[in-house]
This record gives sequence, C-alpha cells and structure tokens, in this order.
Amino acid sequence: MRKLATIRKIDALTPITGADAIECAHVGGWKVVVKKGEYVAGDLAVYIEIDSWVPTTLAPFLSKGNYPRVYNEVEGERLRTVKLRGQVSQGLLLPIYILDAFDLTDCGDTVYPKNLVADDDVTELLGIQKWEPALEFMSSDALGNFPSRIPKTDQERIQNLSSELAEWKTENLTWEVTEKLEGSSMTAYLIDGEFGVCSRNLNLKPNPDATFWKAAIDSKLEEALRAYGDNIALQGELIGEGIQGNIYKLKGVHFYIYDIYDIATGKYFVPTVRRLFCKMHHLNHVPVFHLNTELLISVDSLLAVAEGKSMIGCAPEREGLVFKCNTKDVSFKAISNRYLLKSKD
Repeated sequence: MRKLATIRKIDALTPITGADAIECAHVGGWKVVVKKGEYVAGDLAVYIEIDSWVPTTLAPFLSKGNYPRVYNEVEGERLRTVKLRGQVSQGLLLPIYILDAFDLTDCGDTVYPKNLVADDDVTELLGIQKWEPALEFMSSDALGNFPSRIPKTDQERIQNLSSELAEWKTENLTWEVTEKLEGSSMTAYLIDGEFGVCSRNLNLKPNPDATFWKAAIDSKLEEALRAYGDNIALQGELIGEGIQGNIYKLKGVHFYIYDIYDIATGKYFVPTVRRLFCKMHHLNHVPVFHLNTELLISVDSLLAVAEGKSMIGCAPEREGLVFKCNTKDVSFKAISNRYLLKSKD
C-alpha cells in the first residue's frame, strides 16, 4: 500500500504575507497551511498527502459543515491542492496526539511498534484510502485482478523525495523527462503466450468493442509484443474521448507508452531501449522533453518546470512531468501546482 499518511517532522514554519491567523509548515518537500502557533519546528505530526480520502471520523472539519461525501462506502472528503492567502497548501497536518485514540494492537495484518516514530506509515491505521476517479468497469468486465507478475505504475511525488534529490545530485545522474498525461492507466501484456489488457486494477475480459481492448487492437499491441518474444508488458496512459474529461480534446482514444516491463528479468527497459521499441513498432510514446538532462537544484524548481502547456491536443495545462534516470532504476513525478489548482475532478 502506498504511504499516504505518515508521521513527519515539521522542518520549518514560515509566515504568509498578510495573514495573521495562519502560517506555512514545511514537511520535506511539502508546504501545508496551518493555524498559527499550533506547531513549532521540530514537532512530529501526522501528514496526509493530497488525493487521499480522509474519513469524516478523523477530520470532520473537511466537510465544512456540509454532509460528507462517500467513497468506497466510507464517508469523508478528498484532499486537494488549495491556495490560501496566496500560499499553495497541499495535504493535511494533524497533531500527533490523534494517534492516542487508536489501538495499535488491533490493526488487521499490520503490526505497529509501541512508540511510532518519524516516517512510520499510518495509512491503514487511520483508514486513509487513495482517491481515484471512478471508471465505468463492472464486475462482468473483469477476468480477475491485475496480474501479480507485473508491477503497477505509480511514481512517487518529488515532494516526498527531498533527501533523495540531494543524494542524486551528488551522483551526477542524467534523466529522461517526459510529460505526465491525464488519462487512465492501461497495461497490455504477453504472459506465457497469452495476450491480455488491464486497467489500473483489473485484468479485463477480451471485448473488441470495449474502450481499453479497442485501443489495444487499434494500436496492434499484441503484434508488437509477439514480435519481441514473450513475458513482456507495455504500460501507458489511455487518453481521449470518454477518458477523464478528455482535457486534450482528442477524437477517439489513444494509448501512449511510458514503461515497458520485462517480466522474465523483473526489470524495466531503460529509457533509450523503450523509445527504440516504440519507434520500431510504430507505437505512441509519451512526449519527451529531455533525453539526457541533469536535475534542477530544489523541489520548488522542479515543481516550477512541471508547469506549462501540454504537447498533445488542446490541453491548456499539462498535468506535470516524469523524470526517469538513464542509468539506474529510480524515477519520480513532479505534478504542476497550477494544473492541480485548476482541476475540478
């Protein structure tokens, strides 16, 4: 499970121009608006990341006096990027003492230490879920769950990697930079001679009229995989009509590859080989901004370059950028704050 709620140290608190009652807490690469005087630098607190679904029982104030919404049968609210008095705020900080209300000895399969410390994951303990847009799939569409032999794609946000960023810079690594597309995650695989198509969480039944399968057939993904060999998966984003509001204003649906996974070796293709594979088989590859660049200095600078116009269709803002190292298996995403503030999903 992804770490959506963790115990974090507050690195610093800075004033917000023109604000008397609030200030900005710095937690790793994240900035969160908090009530002035509620915390001091060095305090431990519970940090909950944006795009988390927070139960009403944990933070009833998120509903702002309205009836809470429901997601996966849990009443609560989704955490979004907001701007308060000109300051971008991402996520939620809660006092560490909220954990006193939870029994650490009765938490399902997870065993928690008696005293939780910085970086401990409390996502399951607090009942936090990752919010994802609803898709049209019914249980009748699925063969089963996503294949266990293929990893799901979910890049870590740069705000969670401030210490790693400092280490990477000392190694003089170079990076491929691609556009992060706003659509639905899709995987096409060939496992032991059997071709299949998946959404983010489901292995889908063959159906040439269904959106994901139609995209796979139109792109001739099975032919490309069989030409390569066996036990390989193409992973990418499905965008276009009927997908996440079609921000690109495209006709039809289109599959753009961002990863190729070798199931036999348990490794991803390096960026140069992935791009060559797509070129050889006439497959769409996500737009590439840089092939061999060094990282910028800070989290803030990476978030700044993430903003800009998409290279596809008519989208006024791109969702962000994905950085993948050319020489080692590390990667991350930088999501545009400008895009998040404008998003209504």
